[in-house]
Amino acid sequence: MTTYTLISRPPKPAPTSQHENGGEEGGPAVVSNGPDDVAIVTFGCRLNAYESEAIRARAAADGLTDAVVFNTCAVTNEAVRQARQAIRKARRERPDARLIVTGCAAQIDPAAFAAMPEVDLVLGNAEKAAPGALMDTSTRVRVNDIMSIRETAGHLIAGLKDRARAYVEVQNGCDHRCTFCIIPYGRGNSRSAPAGEVVDQVRRLSDEGYNEVVLTGVDVTSWGADLPGQPTLGQLVGRILKLVPGLPRLRLSSIDAAEIDVDLFRLLETEPRLMPYLHLSLQAGDNLVLKRMKRRHSREDALKLVASVRAVRPDTAFGADLIAGFPTESDEAFENTLRLVEEAGLAFLHVFPYSARPGTPAARMPAVKGGVIKDRARRLREAGQAGLERHLQRQVGRVLSGLVEREGVARAEDFTEIAFDPALGGAAPQGRIVAFRVTGHDGVRVIAELTA
Repeated sequence: MTTYTLISRPPKPAPTSQHENGGEEGGPAVVSNGPDDVAIVTFGCRLNAYESEAIRARAAADGLTDAVVFNTCAVTNEAVRQARQAIRKARRERPDARLIVTGCAAQIDPAAFAAMPEVDLVLGNAEKAAPGALMDTSTRVRVNDIMSIRETAGHLIAGLKDRARAYVEVQNGCDHRCTFCIIPYGRGNSRSAPAGEVVDQVRRLSDEGYNEVVLTGVDVTSWGADLPGQPTLGQLVGRILKLVPGLPRLRLSSIDAAEIDVDLFRLLETEPRLMPYLHLSLQAGDNLVLKRMKRRHSREDALKLVASVRAVRPDTAFGADLIAGFPTESDEAFENTLRLVEEAGLAFLHVFPYSARPGTPAARMPAVKGGVIKDRARRLREAGQAGLERHLQRQVGRVLSGLVEREGVARAEDFTEIAFDPALGGAAPQGRIVAFRVTGHDGVRVIAELTA
């Protein structure tokens, strides 16, 4: 259920999910605290959540008061429905507040939100954290052509989700046109932040005391393709690790299995400060479905990648995005995807029941029945749970290095969540890297105690 609050208290950290870049069905809304009585309500991907921090800072800088800002998601119809529902609820509960709608759903279909009598202002993705944009009352809809944007927005390069780790947005947009995906029309074409700016940002965050930085974006592995000389993500990662030697942990958000370059693979093998967790944008485990999705990898490619990484970095854990019930998906095709979970040893699944997005090629393909989609999503989640439990069981008895996220909760290098006695907070403060001995698990996270 979507909630939001009047903000007159210190910020609360956003809830943690298994996947850095998304949430189920476009994600439950999370609340980011703004100044005074301003609330920022965020839907969908983690990138949206990080960008909400820039909106929050801009609201404070511009002096916005008595407002609710909705940073929407368009990945599924359900995500859009949740946003509209939250907007109506906000108007009922705060009849005098200024309601501002932005994000991917607003970018793709601004007219739909402008038609809602509850909405005061609709902003596009390129405008949502621009100086003065939240305060401007000269027009009710301000959404520019996202495809005309050629640079990353400087104010969006860094976003801090909480005090435990920092996030640096190195890339935005996507040049690929998967047949199911509407996001390029909300985010625009791929554009990369210059390497020097990224390194400077990471260095500054490290100097401020952050022990982990996450590189994030819409299609992170495409970083550099639009820059002079077309540098690769691996080259960027290598440059960060070389020029910011004091940073203990560097992590990647969701990556495309078809775009892991030679330098990145070498760093996974040789650089312990690059975290051993890869969340793969797989979407399916059947070759015909992958072809109809217009993905650029095959089932065999995915399995080969996982095996190759594990051969050089055995402690690497893998997660994946998977879509259940893509149009034309047969029983046999679904079984191929289901088997992939165990064959690849996936520990952290993010399952999307297929949702037809108007304007995408997949929306015109023969649909799978809704009940079948629901059942397949359930079976994928069950397979994911089994994979997670296998992964957790392997950790029992091990000593893990954990970054403390909040009281009683830490995150291991391979993204495993660690639960420990919150009474030990003095010995394990937020943001500190601590050694834990794993004593068991509860099916979701490992249970551990601090080592002496």
